[in-house]
Amino acid sequence: MAEIRNFTLNFGPQHPAAHGVLRLVLEMDGETIQRADPHVGLLHRGTEKLAESKPYNQSIGYMDRLDYVSMMCNEHAYVSAIERLLGIEPPLRALYIRTMFDEITRILNHLMWLGSHALDIGAMSVFLYAFREREDLMDCYEAVSGTRMHATYYRPGGVYRDLPDAMPKYQASKWRSQKDVDKLNVARSGTLLDFIEDFTRRFPKCVDEYETLLTDNRIWKQRTVNIGVVSPERAMQLGFSGPMLRGSGVAWDLRKKQPYAAYDRVDFDIPLGVNGDCYDRYLVRMEEFRQSNNIVKQCVDWLRVNPGPVMVEERKVRPPRREEMKGDMESLIHHFKLFTEGYCIPEGEAYAAVEAPKGEFGIYLVSDGANKPYRLKCRAPGFAHLASLNEMVSGHMLADVVAVIGTQDIVFGEIDR
Repeated sequence: MAEIRNFTLNFGPQHPAAHGVLRLVLEMDGETIQRADPHVGLLHRGTEKLAESKPYNQSIGYMDRLDYVSMMCNEHAYVSAIERLLGIEPPLRALYIRTMFDEITRILNHLMWLGSHALDIGAMSVFLYAFREREDLMDCYEAVSGTRMHATYYRPGGVYRDLPDAMPKYQASKWRSQKDVDKLNVARSGTLLDFIEDFTRRFPKCVDEYETLLTDNRIWKQRTVNIGVVSPERAMQLGFSGPMLRGSGVAWDLRKKQPYAAYDRVDFDIPLGVNGDCYDRYLVRMEEFRQSNNIVKQCVDWLRVNPGPVMVEERKVRPPRREEMKGDMESLIHHFKLFTEGYCIPEGEAYAAVEAPKGEFGIYLVSDGANKPYRLKCRAPGFAHLASLNEMVSGHMLADVVAVIGTQDIVFGEIDR
């Protein structure tokens, strides 16, 4: 019989299942993993340091690029920290818009997670289905901010602008006939809220489609049941948050425990796992699809009947309206000063955390009274999850590493920063 040798294996950093630039050094005993050592830092962009050299407003766009699949949730934590130091409270309509887009972002994130996780394990179709729905929500991002991903839509004191009255429409081309285009534009004939409401009606059926393909699939269960088991006590010790913590059966969700935005005004449940394995974490995220969809629907209903301002009237924080800026010298000077010099924030420190799709994303901000942060620190949920990788994969097979990386839903922008 051939002798099984121990050897060291490089997994990544350009492996398609590494979800970014993760380099794992695996110590193998045949096909079994004895130790996994994550090597990070290959994507380091110095976000926290860069923020110290820019006025507060100019760093909002950097937040989008941290966890680049949960863009607006990252912005939310950053602008909330600034609002705490300034002592301002956004208007209620802005809070509802933030809540709605946080949940749209959660659905976007989980669609990306589901497609890539299933693809890693060997299911191709789910990836294509998930991206079908992702495109519709990307169009919502584009409608409010002008860009598909890095929105920079949240601002200290509210949001950049109110929801638009029209959606972009498809046009006939050599790839799409007029008949096909008319069919695609049916849902786009009204306002953005009409489009989102149409999406919330269609989406539960889409989630059922994903579940039909995976939930009772024999191969899917063989690859995820009893893989990467983490007990509730250990999950808390390791600093887990989000679906990783709830998958182990711990009912911790910042939207319920420390409500922010309009979460104390909407109704939703926290899905929990039982066994703390990859399969439970999958089930938790699938139920989060439905809960987020429900929250979005509630926000749409409220926003329809409650018009109002979406930005505070505090003139030191918000720019003047365009028509004022074009016709009034003082407004032009104010606009110029705000976008070049920014505003000074009183001395102090603040920590603001949101329940991002991957877990608790927090911003610790220290001000020394200047127009730029003295210190900025990001609390990235993926960093704590990656630290547990060795514990989760030891004793499993090489193929299970891919399932565990997928279930952790790692994105490297926030880990390397």
